[in-house]
Amino acid sequence: MVVETASHSVISSVEELDDILTTPSEALVADLASLDGDVMVIGASGKMGPTLSMLAQRALDAAGAGHKAIAVARFSDAAMRTRLDAAGVTTIAADMHDAADLAGLPDAPNIVYMLGTKFGTTGREYQTWATNVGVAGKVAERFPESRFTVFSSGNIYPFRPVTIGGATEDVTPEPVGEYAQSCLARERMFEHASVTRGTPVAMFRLNYAIDLRYGVLYDIASQVHAGEAVDITMGNVNVIWQGDANAMALRMLTRASSPPAIYNVTGPETIPMRYLVEEFADRFGVAPKMSGQEAETALLNNAAKAFGVFGYPSVPLATMIDRVAAWIEAGGPTLDKPTHFQARDGRF
Repeated sequence: MVVETASHSVISSVEELDDILTTPSEALVADLASLDGDVMVIGASGKMGPTLSMLAQRALDAAGAGHKAIAVARFSDAAMRTRLDAAGVTTIAADMHDAADLAGLPDAPNIVYMLGTKFGTTGREYQTWATNVGVAGKVAERFPESRFTVFSSGNIYPFRPVTIGGATEDVTPEPVGEYAQSCLARERMFEHASVTRGTPVAMFRLNYAIDLRYGVLYDIASQVHAGEAVDITMGNVNVIWQGDANAMALRMLTRASSPPAIYNVTGPETIPMRYLVEEFADRFGVAPKMSGQEAETALLNNAAKAFGVFGYPSVPLATMIDRVAAWIEAGGPTLDKPTHFQARDGRF
């Protein structure tokens, strides 16, 4: 088993990127070996779901217990399903809004729940709530005996003064906008199941995961590379390598509890956007261009609790910056999914 090392800075192909993102650590293999049964990923076709599903299968294979990773999604992109099948993941095409599809899912004892919607919220708020809240309640009711990691968002927290750092899990949520409100409501659906039916749950409050095809670093770097001015009003951000975030999500299954365990997931740094613009400009050999003035508050997370349990992320910020810069200079493919992390009004 090859464990990713931070020294591997430049990634030259999607195949190499996928291999790095889906190579399990010994800690992940040990945690999944302690679980009974298969791991099902609901909402597996998003930005993180495919590599999380493949990572789970590789870790389960290494554990040697014969359990499966099961990826559940509508799979409107047939190529994505083919890619997962080729990696040994068991795929199930299902629409979680369809009662028959939900009822037909296998009774997996371990579930990573990733289903949600963010972009296009404004003007279609009803769809956002139906997906992020309505479906969540139905899934929690369908699997009362399963163990869950439930993806959530750091957007549920209030803006934090940069001088005092990111929100810890003890900070009372104050979501801004209907997307963030629906994320908190999704948590409440699983919290209700956990408290009333004993369902073990771990809440996974994430911001922001990145790989080379999308994410906060990609958004900033692509603007710098194109010679555009970057709006730095948000001022500061947190990021974490997607492979590290996926590994934490899977390992968190072993820490699920009733009432729910709550973990913030992000990188250890509070990163000034001005710094990121200047770093990418230096790598591209261009003049940094910025607009706006840094706000005194930002959406920031403190993930010290998760680091105490799972350790620090394996990929440091400097390596992420190097990788993203090299990818963009080489014309690497993009998912074309801007994060809109700069939004301060909760409208996506």
